Amino acid sequence: MSRSLEGKLAIVTGGSRGIGAAIAENLASKGCSLVLNYTSSSSESLTTDLCSRLSSTYNISAVGIQADVGTSSGAALVVSTATSSQKQIDIIINNAGIALNAPLPDVTLHQFEETYRVNVLGPLLLTQAALLHLPTDRSGRIVNISSVSSSCGFVGQSVYGGTKAALEAMTRTWSRELAERATVNAVNPGPVEGPLYATNTPEFLANIKGFNMHTPLMAPQPGVDSPEVIQEAKSSGGRLAHTHEVAGIVGMLCTPDSAWCTGQVMCANGGMLMLH
Repeated sequence: MSRSLEGKLAIVTGGSRGIGAAIAENLASKGCSLVLNYTSSSSESLTTDLCSRLSSTYNISAVGIQADVGTSSGAALVVSTATSSQKQIDIIINNAGIALNAPLPDVTLHQFEETYRVNVLGPLLLTQAALLHLPTDRSGRIVNISSVSSSCGFVGQSVYGGTKAALEAMTRTWSRELAERATVNAVNPGPVEGPLYATNTPEFLANIKGFNMHTPLMAPQPGVDSPEVIQEAKSSGGRLAHTHEVAGIVGMLCTPDSAWCTGQVMCANGGMLMLH
């Protein structure tokens, strides 16, 4: 595989598992060194093991750092860790996020404040802290992980969907403000295998089944998908995306080949959402 990111350095938030871990592997396979950020102590061993495996498999440097990027001090710690070995931060993947779903009458102030702090303030603070370390030749890459929830109006996602819409709005603003330093894009996954999707309630899953059934690439294929995937799709309306499928789109946006693409929300949802 071409190592098109040889010598570059990326920060990946929420990098210990799920989409974040898959993105880390994709970037590592392209020769990119990594700083993987995680928040909870329960993710420490996962991050340590992942860093060790990626370092040995792809001959890159990978380190983990526990910090809450939803705070100024946490964001600064991640950046200082990244720049302790090399001064330039080439890639930022704002992936960390939470979903605290509730129907409108039940939304609490805590749910609102915590979800916006993690999903919106976190990316803003981290990108802000890294500004002075971005390239000056437009070779930098920032990719924000959004969601189809920003556009689909899923029941129970007043708050989560709003945070992802805010992230997409910041993507467009940053693409102009940082044009001399980096391209800035977002990707918008739909249902993806992993711990975040597993937290959804049966009511939420029933509500989005119709969306899944009409998503072109979610139709399960006998002989291609596993029997377990095919069986699960009968109740959910379609197969979930594999994390590496989303990571592949993110990785593409980080390569030199993507230099003429900025300010965009790129499909990473199998065609669930078709815009423009």
